[in-house]
Amino acid sequence: MEAKKHAQGFSLIELMIVVAIVGIIAAIAYPSYQGVIADGYRGTGQADLLGLASAMERHHSGSFSYKGAGASGGDTGTPSIFATHSPSSEPAANKRYNLTIQSASVTSYELRATPVSGTGQGADGTLYYFSDGRKGWDKNNNGSLETAEYCWSC
Repeated sequence: MEAKKHAQGFSLIELMIVVAIVGIIAAIAYPSYQGVIADGYRGTGQADLLGLASAMERHHSGSFSYKGAGASGGDTGTPSIFATHSPSSEPAANKRYNLTIQSASVTSYELRATPVSGTGQGADGTLYYFSDGRKGWDKNNNGSLETAEYCWSC
């Protein structure tokens, strides 16, 4: 007598269970992945803000003032002494933050990295750096720094 051969393969129900499990895992993993990417770009924005601060210090050592570091010798706006966007190592088409000099005087300055809307950083909140070394991140993205937001990792 001949033994029956069993069909090999997966049933439709088994495949649907696997697809559902993969979908659940993807639904959990994707937001976490996006958060990691946003944190990475924020870190790059912070590094570029510190690079702009170094450029401001070099400008100050030559002119004894922070004034005139902006485009066309201005005291505010886009910097002429450093990249105008972050990541500064990439083309402007890939920018996540716009770097600006918010104010500059003889003795102090305020720098900002403002997220570019339409990117993953769009709702991330502005990064601040002050000439006295204070750092800020408008984490709740309400347009102003609150006392608890004077840090980059709050």
